[in-house]
Amino acid sequence: MRYFIVDAFAEVSFGGNPAGVVLLEDGFPADEWMRLVAAEFRYSETAFVQRDGSLEFTVRYFTPCGEVDLCGHATIATFGVLQDEGMVPDGAVCRLHTLAGNLEVQVGEMVMMQMAAPHVVEADVDVEQLHHIMAGEDKAEWPDLPVEIISTGLPDIMMPVSSVEALNSLQPDMDALAEMSRQLSVTGVHAFSLSDDDYTAHVRNFAPLYGIPEESATGTANAALTYYLLRRGIISANASCRFLQGEVMGRPSVVATQVKGDAIYVGGNSRIIAHGHLICS
Repeated sequence: MRYFIVDAFAEVSFGGNPAGVVLLEDGFPADEWMRLVAAEFRYSETAFVQRDGSLEFTVRYFTPCGEVDLCGHATIATFGVLQDEGMVPDGAVCRLHTLAGNLEVQVGEMVMMQMAAPHVVEADVDVEQLHHIMAGEDKAEWPDLPVEIISTGLPDIMMPVSSVEALNSLQPDMDALAEMSRQLSVTGVHAFSLSDDDYTAHVRNFAPLYGIPEESATGTANAALTYYLLRRGIISANASCRFLQGEVMGRPSVVATQVKGDAIYVGGNSRIIAHGHLICS
């Protein structure tokens, strides 16, 4: 099996969000073996890719702790590899099978993937407790926007923050956040601040329940944020967005999203950093 280390949502190497990509040759290995590979790579997600047809693929995603239904940045990394390896041509529209459903992936100047149908997850979020977990004793004012749980494949808490400076100063209590995430059955918190620069918003994503204290680029959560902004009238139908993530981590990532009718697409560029062979013994 060939593996690749890929920086997804990256304009240049050593930016964006790194992911592992494993191209399978003979079906999916045992689940625990795939988890162990993900743990060995130590990236937030590793994608295991099975080719089903010329433009049809099944992908499963593993964190060091276990399997997740979908991962945006690992999908961008996967199709960046497939494009680079000549397995899909420029301009191709591919069919992707995941545990979150069957999705469309467009390969061109950048990889754009259709996300699972967006929806609001009804749950009773203790906003005061959430703010305390995320900002401690900070008494700064919070914007007049609601906290909501939204999913486009994985559920995340959308948490608006008053300014980019306040966003970058967040220092969550990771143990408490993991426990709140467990109780609400969410992946984590996607904190954002609307901006008037070249980006729709600056964002940070925290998922300690899945062994990810902070992630430098998160496709599913930014797609969910796009739906949040659409529902609130902050962006219009058929809008395109650009989110800047990973600033505090020193790995700036640009995540593009687009609203197409009832669907939301997320995408970006990727850079292959390394490749080699896995030996299954």
